[in-house]
This record gives sequence, structure tokens and C-alpha cells, in this order.
Amino acid sequence: MATSLLSPCLGLPTKFKNLSINSTTCSTSTFSSLSFSSSLSHSIFNKGCLSMRTTQRSIHNFSVVCESTPNKKADSAEKRTRQAEKRRVYNKARKSEVKTRMKKVLEALDDLKKKPEAQFEEVIPVEKLIAEAYSVIDKAIKVGTLHRNTGARRKSRLARRKKAVEIHHGWYTPAPAEAIAS
Repeated sequence: MATSLLSPCLGLPTKFKNLSINSTTCSTSTFSSLSFSSSLSHSIFNKGCLSMRTTQRSIHNFSVVCESTPNKKADSAEKRTRQAEKRRVYNKARKSEVKTRMKKVLEALDDLKKKPEAQFEEVIPVEKLIAEAYSVIDKAIKVGTLHRNTGARRKSRLARRKKAVEIHHGWYTPAPAEAIAS
């Protein structure tokens, strides 16, 4: 309550040799002039905030306490910042690994599709790459780096591309639409 009374009547001069409480709403009998030593630099006020409160020492004797604290985050906010940075780096590495594995699979499938005389046995190393990519995607989903729908979409993209290569070479023939409907 006393702090709210002091805030409107606090005058801070440009050079902080004296800090005085001007009486506009405060009573002069209660608060007399408040001064600091001239060796006190004003940079401590620039970096932080000045808070004032009154304390009652006896029935008629009040003291004004001025505190200058630096503008710093609370410990919990600093901890949150550290945790967020750690998670960001961890998630970035996971996402990068997912992208790298997908890129390797897609390149292998493109190379296989471009080969005119490719054999079915050449798909086996690509299937191992796909299995590794699926594993990395599933782990990223499990730890929360990727949303499950995003993971499903990426796995589906790999499966569709593999099926397209198999259809292209004639290793897989999709069932006719009539057989699926009945």
C-alpha cells in the first residue's frame, strides 16, 4: 500500500546524487528527504528497477527502504530457457536424421527406377533402408519430436514411392478395381 502511495510522488533526477520524495499526494511529515551518496552510479538504476517500501520501526517512526534490483529473469524462467534450448537441439538432430534417412531411401528408389534391367533382388537393400527410416520415424514420434500424423504421412510417402517403382518394373501388379469392390 505504501509503495502505491510512493510511486506517483517519486521524482528521479537525471543525475542520481539525490533521490527525493516530492510531496504531492504523500505527507511531508511522514517522509523526509532521502539521499544517496554521490559515489553511487546511476547505471544500477538503468539496468534494473527501483522498488520502494515503507517499514514501521515504532509507532510514529517510519523508514523508507529503496532497493535496486537488476532486470533479470526468475530462476524458473532461466531453467525453462535452458530446457527449451536443450529440447530444440535434440529435436533438430532427430528431425535431421529423419530427413536424411528419407532422402537416402528416395534416392535409392529413384536410382532403381532409372535402371532399365533392374532385378527384384535389388529391392532388398532398399527395403532395409526403408525399415531403418521407419524405425527412426517411429522413435521420433515416440519421444514427441514428430506428430503421429506427420510420421504416418512420411512413412506412407516412402511406401507409395516403393510401390511405384515395383509397378514400373512389373514386379507388382495392382489388383483390378472390380476385384477390390466385390
